[in-house]
Amino acid sequence: MKGILLRGGRKGLDLTWSLGKVIFPVTLIVTILQFTPVLSWVMDQLEPLMQWIGLSGEAAVPLVLGNFLNLYAGIAAIISFDFTVKEVFIMAVMMSFSHNLLIESTVAKRVGVSWWFVAGIRIGLAFLSAIFINLLWNGGSSAAKYGLTPEKTPDPEGWNEIIWQGLQTAFMGILQLALIVIPLMVFMQYLREKGWLDRFSEWVAPATRFLGMERNTSMTLVAGLTIGLAYGAGLMIQAVEEDGVSKKDMYLALIFLVSCHAVVEDTLIFIPLGIPIWPLLAIRLVTAIVLTATVGFIWNKLQQERKETSNEHTHHSI
Repeated sequence: MKGILLRGGRKGLDLTWSLGKVIFPVTLIVTILQFTPVLSWVMDQLEPLMQWIGLSGEAAVPLVLGNFLNLYAGIAAIISFDFTVKEVFIMAVMMSFSHNLLIESTVAKRVGVSWWFVAGIRIGLAFLSAIFINLLWNGGSSAAKYGLTPEKTPDPEGWNEIIWQGLQTAFMGILQLALIVIPLMVFMQYLREKGWLDRFSEWVAPATRFLGMERNTSMTLVAGLTIGLAYGAGLMIQAVEEDGVSKKDMYLALIFLVSCHAVVEDTLIFIPLGIPIWPLLAIRLVTAIVLTATVGFIWNKLQQERKETSNEHTHHSI
């Protein structure tokens, strides 16, 4: 057990360092830019678009960072602004569906699925979910409170105070990241070394059939569900090569996973933002299941009809 703790802890520290190199400068820069005309101009330009999905112009900053970098960069930007609970929840749902597009869509291409197919579904789900939440939820108007981040203080005066506030916010963001990532990596290391990931793969097999996929797709789903598209890339590519997953099943698996991957980690990291995480988890799961099962049913039916037509033609020609 000691070895698992050491190996998992080391991975957690490595990941914290790797992600911290993004979060710290992003948080510092965004915090400083708040007190310059730059962000104000950008937000003014995007304000009309953001209003369609119930967000202020400031929300463009974390959404852009989350999509082009990762969830941690998006969250780093969120804690640098004052948002309502509803706004934070909308952004959390959007970034859950659509984040780290460049890297994770490249992973999809490695397993034989179109980059634009994956990116298009993720961005589409993000905006559709935001529109529905904005229309259906009338609450969440209170100011969001962010976990371990410092309490809001009066606007700083002078560059020294501005930089100090940015450093404070950035440091607390790194601390929050470490408190979540390190235990998570230890837990994942335990599951991996004790063989629980393989067992989980067997348990998932019946669900793959319901979603219209063959049993050999289960390991791909396990990798994506537990450690995400980017971190699980190696496991997913290995499963495709060794298990002989068909192109149809890989498309269905990616449809499911782009809606709902790294479901534990991606949900837990939003806890410090003070939003209701159970609805966030439910939205992702229900969307993934309904969308994948529907596409799988239609795809399998079309394949069956094509096969029957082909058999009829063969029979007549004989």
